[in-house]
Amino acid sequence: MTGSDKTVGKAVPTGYPGEVETPERAAKRRSATRGAFFAEFVDMFDIYLPTVILTPALIYFQPAGMTAGLSAILTSLVFATTLIGRPIGAAIFGGLADRVGRRRATITSVGGFGVITLLIAFVPGYATIGIASYWLLILLRFLDGICLGGGYTGALPLAMEYAPKHKRGLLGGVILAAFPLAYIVINLVGMASFALFPLAGPDSPYAVWGWRIPFVLGALLAGVLVLYYVRYVSESEIWEASEKKSAPLKNLFTGPSGRSFLQVFAMMTGFWLTQNMVTLFLPTTVLHTVLKLSGSQLTTALLIAYACLVVSYIGSGVIAQRIGRRRFFVVLGVLIAVGGSTLMALLMNGTHLSYGAIVLLVCVFSVLVTAPWGVVLPYINERFHTDVRASAFGLGFSASVIIPSFYAFFYAGLNQVVSAAVAAALLLGIGGVLGAVGAAAGPETKDVDFTKAA
Repeated sequence: MTGSDKTVGKAVPTGYPGEVETPERAAKRRSATRGAFFAEFVDMFDIYLPTVILTPALIYFQPAGMTAGLSAILTSLVFATTLIGRPIGAAIFGGLADRVGRRRATITSVGGFGVITLLIAFVPGYATIGIASYWLLILLRFLDGICLGGGYTGALPLAMEYAPKHKRGLLGGVILAAFPLAYIVINLVGMASFALFPLAGPDSPYAVWGWRIPFVLGALLAGVLVLYYVRYVSESEIWEASEKKSAPLKNLFTGPSGRSFLQVFAMMTGFWLTQNMVTLFLPTTVLHTVLKLSGSQLTTALLIAYACLVVSYIGSGVIAQRIGRRRFFVVLGVLIAVGGSTLMALLMNGTHLSYGAIVLLVCVFSVLVTAPWGVVLPYINERFHTDVRASAFGLGFSASVIIPSFYAFFYAGLNQVVSAAVAAALLLGIGGVLGAVGAAAGPETKDVDFTKAA
């Protein structure tokens, strides 16, 4: 894609005017795509470690007789600190990726969360160092969140910059499909861990050391990812040929880039709100509290739904490549607001439904509401010029999750004036409309040439 490329063997059209994809560049594209898929998988694997693996073992870090309220606060801090760390990491490593290269930023951030994840696996319990064990765990998860925020910030733009524009939709969907795949794998790891190591109080095998094994596995995956980037992934040729600027974050929030960022932030805030209704509200409130599914029923329903998402993310990327990203987001936002809200109401009032019907509704609901995520990767990267692309993608993707993370408070407030089902449907409607309006405020991007200013 740059003037420095050398043609090796037979050249293949890329879709860029007057340009070709040589076998050499095709090999680099495949390596970058595999690396981005693996980076997304490892990132999400690490994100789900506390939720699935550590939560049952938190009693190991707590004093006996702790009140339920204090326990809930400390538990939430373990997860909230990771959330807070991610946008900070996106800003730090996004700026690094724009200044010194996507590949170097990826290696640094992934190496960081690999080491920190390994350190978490060796944190002693309350019986050894008292309440300091909890604060150490929280500190390490915060630092982990910072590094996790940088893991995809360099890797994913790098892959997009190697992708011919007519393949960016497909490859973006494939890379983001690593998210539901990671959810499936971490749950299977958790189920195996619970079966192998009994959990019965703070001195039980699982609480003392069983939970540590998946964390060691997460650290090993990060180590493998670092080695892969060191050995097989080349730096982005688009970035290498670009004009480097000293203050990418400042440039991101000023001028045309600043206006683009506000538009992307608004759209992503809407789609994060709808996403949280699937990943957080659906399992905890709908399936567990309202429909009262057993643990095995709930896990099975979600595993089936997430298996569907692996395929649907790729399908979304392909569809948006044909009809356009902007049109796809606008149509999906409306469908989520109308169809997603309807499906949510059916589930919230579905105590009379059979288990099979519930699973079917969960799958259809999850596929519809999360469909935009198969398209966000190419879209956000296409909205910004090379000098701020990594910073813009990292912050546009992760900072926009902050407001939607308070969905439980929004839901509780709405539930004061309307029924629970209507409150949930309203949140989906608000998220869908905000996503559609945000997308409509921006241009179509699927024909953007990365070698020129976006």
